[in-house]
Amino acid sequence: MKLLIATTNIGKIHEFETLLENTGYAITTPSKEGIKINVVENEETFKGNARLKAEAFSNATGLLSLADDSGLEVDALNGEPGVRTARYAGDDATDVERQIYLLEKMKTVPIPQRGATFHCVIAIAEAGRPTTYATGNVRGIISTDIKGSKGFGYDPIFFIPELNKRLSELSTHEKNAISHRGIAAQSARLLLQGRERPDPNNPENAT
Repeated sequence: MKLLIATTNIGKIHEFETLLENTGYAITTPSKEGIKINVVENEETFKGNARLKAEAFSNATGLLSLADDSGLEVDALNGEPGVRTARYAGDDATDVERQIYLLEKMKTVPIPQRGATFHCVIAIAEAGRPTTYATGNVRGIISTDIKGSKGFGYDPIFFIPELNKRLSELSTHEKNAISHRGIAAQSARLLLQGRERPDPNNPENAT
């Protein structure tokens, strides 16, 4: 059975391909399926936006679809950028431009007050069945500069005190074990593996 990762974000796709391997599903993507859908993410919560994306792709393709909405909430900025994380520096900003923009906003904030949390909500949607959810978060500190070559998004400015490293300095295995998306994906794995699947030997399920 196919599982559509409902995003065009290459970084997210690569992470989910690793995080959800060996779940018994054939991972596919919008590009592999030859579809392009523009979902307006106008909800005020991560859960709401994740649901919008998962259900839109599932309704359009008929496939079991998984989407996440993730974001960074910075204490000193009263929870910004939140659901606007990807668009905080403008719709067409690059990752580096987003990092620089956030660091500029934080330039007068002392280290003890630079706490932040990465949140992730995963939605799993399939026609005729209730949408289910998995969540994860990781606490850290916004650094004062950009460092590290791994990961994407705000990883190079998100410092994990317990590891004395930024997300961008972690191996794939290390990051998946502690990141907001990694934690949410572990819960999503359980949801996926616990789902009833069509019996391929039943003629009614033949395609």
